Amino acid sequence: MAYWRFPRYVSVSEKRAKAERKLKQLKKKNPAIQPIVLEGTAIAKTWWGKSWNLNLERYADYSNRIGRGRSYVRHGAVLDLRISAGQVNSLVQGSGTKPYTVTIKIKGITKKIWKNMKAACAGKLDSLPELLSGKFPKTLGEVFTAQGRGLFPSPQEIDFDCSCPDWAYMCKHVAATLYGIGTRLDDDPGLFFQLRKVKIDDLIQQTLKDQSYKLLEKAEKMSSGKIAESDLSGMFGIDMEETIDLDFSKTPKKKSAANRKTAATTDTAKILNIIKRSKKGLDVATLQQKTGFGEKKIRNVIYKAFRQGIIKRAGRGIYLGA
Repeated sequence: MAYWRFPRYVSVSEKRAKAERKLKQLKKKNPAIQPIVLEGTAIAKTWWGKSWNLNLERYADYSNRIGRGRSYVRHGAVLDLRISAGQVNSLVQGSGTKPYTVTIKIKGITKKIWKNMKAACAGKLDSLPELLSGKFPKTLGEVFTAQGRGLFPSPQEIDFDCSCPDWAYMCKHVAATLYGIGTRLDDDPGLFFQLRKVKIDDLIQQTLKDQSYKLLEKAEKMSSGKIAESDLSGMFGIDMEETIDLDFSKTPKKKSAANRKTAATTDTAKILNIIKRSKKGLDVATLQQKTGFGEKKIRNVIYKAFRQGIIKRAGRGIYLGA
């Protein structure tokens, strides 16, 4: 009986050994190569990695094909995987001598969906580490993973290509790459937002703005100086240890890079003088444009000056000289 029609069975250990040999060869040519290496049997362990994989598996277009890539990831066949804005490139070792090249293109999140995401996060995210670690309210996680309306892509937003001769809709090498993305997100969840072409800081920034308005309203209701400095420091990351002279009638003689207090006083005077000269008032964004200073520095000055009665609030987020 002839068995020439059937390919020889290759054990997992043989596949793993073959992938390891090829990886060593590639590393000699390119030490910066980035293979997918699993610790244990789980392909993904964090919220972002697991959610990425679950999102792919729940679509009928993928559910019957993507499972083919699990064993490839587990035996180290994904020799290199790189994530950039809207694209993933990988090298996957298959049955051939040379690894196959896989390119996956993923569309960015639409403006409408991103706007909805920012609105959903308002007041619910306190820090970037909290977001990246997946430690946020369950309801927010449900919004993120909503099918067709959340952060994760649908099959219609994903295009892929592989150099292998397999004409299947999704070959094993593409499937392995898709699972490899989930593993990579375990190491660096921030890559997810880079891939979807959005700024992760936007989700935190909206929360900070909402909290700043609440804090200022609280400050207006309280007598000057009674608002706790710990509230300011914890909420906005303001360094309350440094004493800054808020009397903008004083002009420092000379700014010296070696004298931090003098530099801080100069910057403070500049910010408050601009506010004082304004007839209708200014917001933080406008002050950033006029001074070139960062948002944190400007808010630091505004909060201290507001507490001391040097400036007043002309409207929501608008400030005038008192």
